[in-house]
Amino acid sequence: MPVIRADEARRSETPGGVMTTFASPTQGGAATALWRVDAKPDAAGPLHDFDTEQVWAFTAGKASIELGGENVEVAPGDTVVMPRSTLRRVTAGPEGYSAVVTAAAGATALLADGTVHGVPSWIA
Repeated sequence: MPVIRADEARRSETPGGVMTTFASPTQGGAATALWRVDAKPDAAGPLHDFDTEQVWAFTAGKASIELGGENVEVAPGDTVVMPRSTLRRVTAGPEGYSAVVTAAAGATALLADGTVHGVPSWIA
């Protein structure tokens, strides 16, 4: 039985925040990746896409989400299902946000122009 202890969680830092991986193919052998995003205040991710669905459950702070040309504000307790092949950008509110996210293992990121960016380290 794979057990990933709290001190074994993998942290990946980007200019916009920290992703903490709880389970992934390289961390517990999971077929689904599970991670937490802790975004810095007012941080905006790039406009990008994924080749698989993602589910984001917001646990703290507020964010604005641009998804497929629509915009929505989210707060703690809100969950957003982001379909595959849909451009998205998540922008943190003035206090940042935290969200728990899941996606299929090996989910590949694509830039807005279609350039394959690859599998982010928090999903690998």
